[in-house]
Amino acid sequence: MSHRVALIVLSDRAAASIRPDGCIAVMKERLGAGYEIAHTRILPDDPAALQAELIDLCDRGIVDLILTSGGTGLSPRDRTPQATAAILDYEVPGIPQAIRSASQRIVPTAMLSRAVAGVRHRTLIVNLPGSPKAVAESLDTVLAVLPHALELLADRVLDG
Repeated sequence: MSHRVALIVLSDRAAASIRPDGCIAVMKERLGAGYEIAHTRILPDDPAALQAELIDLCDRGIVDLILTSGGTGLSPRDRTPQATAAILDYEVPGIPQAIRSASQRIVPTAMLSRAVAGVRHRTLIVNLPGSPKAVAESLDTVLAVLPHALELLADRVLDG
């Protein structure tokens, strides 16, 4: 079964066409054939715009999974985790913990990531870092569990 996905990049420079985005293509490539890309968007580092986008996608049931890229660090404009956490029904802390743990072996500054993951209604939202390389490494860490998580949220996992 194919899962519907939205890919959102948070970057002032990419949103203003000052620099090209490299993360959406990496997310698409890493997700592969089991995922239908239903929506892509590049937004500036604006928490209100991100929240509006997340709420719309989740509340209308447009996608099963939302991957965001960017805005997870310590810069004053990095507000993706706060914006995401504010609209969640509940967090799924193991996903960003696993990403930070795996990434820290590659680059020590990965421990500075404030990314979150969680659920709104039946949509899983996962914050990823803002560089194509880090996006690829992060997805490689969690890709194996995403289908099961999405099946649970869709209530398609049978007990037993």
